[in-house]
Amino acid sequence: MTAVQSGVPGRIVAPPSMADLATDAIRAMIFSGELALGERLVEARLTERLGVSRPPLREALQRLGHEGLVVSHPRRGATVRALSRHDVYEIVTLREELESIAVRFGIPVRSPARLARCHDALRSFSETARAADEGRFLQHKFDFHLAVVDLAGHSRLTEAYRALSSQLQLCMALNRTARRDRESLLDNVERHRELLEVIEAGDPDAVQRALTAHGHGSFLLGVVDQLDGGSPESESWLAARRGG
Repeated sequence: MTAVQSGVPGRIVAPPSMADLATDAIRAMIFSGELALGERLVEARLTERLGVSRPPLREALQRLGHEGLVVSHPRRGATVRALSRHDVYEIVTLREELESIAVRFGIPVRSPARLARCHDALRSFSETARAADEGRFLQHKFDFHLAVVDLAGHSRLTEAYRALSSQLQLCMALNRTARRDRESLLDNVERHRELLEVIEAGDPDAVQRALTAHGHGSFLLGVVDQLDGGSPESESWLAARRGG
């Protein structure tokens, strides 16, 4: 069975395959926390949980391996990728540098179309929060931040940020775990709405301060302590952040 592609009259496209559906479902289970970082992925459990046979499941796990979300181990099968303290240091510092460059080039906003994309992304983000869709929530959260970075009108910067998608969402998932008991999904959206208001006001320094205060406090001060694999660089950075 085929379907008509949305927004393109007469264009016929194939429906998603079982491997597509399994990939999306497992990715959502990882980002929602249903599958924990480092957890072993037992094929028999996943085939029963998802209602798929082993061939599309294995294809899905291979795709997620290419995305950096799943790691295959000889004779042990696959696990959800775990993050080390050094991983977090690298991911967060790179994210902050890319966002800082975007602020320098993109604020005040010069393109109404790019700003409209931020509002569209926030609207989709809000819809997933109202639907309590934990699986898609982080994807739409990332999409909002990507739209903010894209305000710079710098395609290589946007692509560099997009390349971090899966790794950033793993960090966001840990941060979400740290905040779950004291911040609802809608509260999380509201923080992003406030950030967009600061962006629209057009003061680059204010936007930079808002981004610095926006994201990682509970994550850096709480969940990171549960991770192994620190390095001299990561421990020095964490100590400086906590001291600040």
